[in-house]
Amino acid sequence: MALEDAKTEVDLAFTRHDPRGYAYENAFGGATSFLRRCYTKDLAGVDLAVTGVPFDQAVTNRAGARFGPRAIREASTLQPYDRPFGWGFDPLESLNVVDYGDLAFDYAKVADFPARLSDHIGGILSAGAGTVTLGGDHFITLPILRAYADRFGPLSVIQFDAHSDLWADDDSGRIDHGTFMYKAVRAGLVDPVRSVQVGIRTETPDWLGMNVLDARTVHEQGPAAVATRVRGIVGDRPTYITFDIDALDPAFAPGTGTPVWGGLASWQAAAILRDLAGVNLVGGDVVEVSPPYDSAGITAVAAAHVAYELICLYGWGRRKE
Repeated sequence: MALEDAKTEVDLAFTRHDPRGYAYENAFGGATSFLRRCYTKDLAGVDLAVTGVPFDQAVTNRAGARFGPRAIREASTLQPYDRPFGWGFDPLESLNVVDYGDLAFDYAKVADFPARLSDHIGGILSAGAGTVTLGGDHFITLPILRAYADRFGPLSVIQFDAHSDLWADDDSGRIDHGTFMYKAVRAGLVDPVRSVQVGIRTETPDWLGMNVLDARTVHEQGPAAVATRVRGIVGDRPTYITFDIDALDPAFAPGTGTPVWGGLASWQAAAILRDLAGVNLVGGDVVEVSPPYDSAGITAVAAAHVAYELICLYGWGRRKE
């Protein structure tokens, strides 16, 4: 959309005619779809659907991540004016990206939630689009991985996190954000040998064969070396990226439920994500943004940037030359 068109267009989330292109509305006005993409349930011709999952009933400490999708969308209104720095292509010109809205679910029927989310993501995938999901607590990644594994088989996963989420949990009825990766590996949704966790800084009794590049490794070896190692682990396999915002140090992301000191700086995370260009990304998420614990909104800003970087990674292999 040209700048002059913005003089007559308002609320591009509803009035945008072309899913491609940038947006020039005032950042402080208009409906807050992600990156001012069109809100729609029509997936015809869509490459990538951004969807929110406002669920936080699996947390072990501070709740509030149900407000994450809304906060991330609002923070993203600062971004859709120019192509993202350093990528060398225009993801919003190369991809048809829409905002698919939030998953609707009955908050009082928690046991029904996982299947509902898997169906939600599966429906998007069956239409031929990929997903970038805005959470929500980290449990949401398990039902998402079920939908992706149904389509792609066992996945390589790149997990940015302070915690491994590999705590043993063989009770199929438990819904816990600290055990989602344990269940994903045990269920065969994730190939741990070809997956990697980045930024870890808490202990785990059993890593289940997962590759781990902890926070100190990032600090001492640097983002470029870490990205090279990650690319070598996942290879060209279908890869899913899940980014728990607590991978960042609390100085950069205070608005999260289980903060741990010693984490990644935002510049380190940005550099690693950009150096992952070329991985076979099939989808991703950013989770655990809890706005009530961050009055300045800097956590949501970081998460919005992560989500945009996921769009860039998804579009890298589909870009216009």
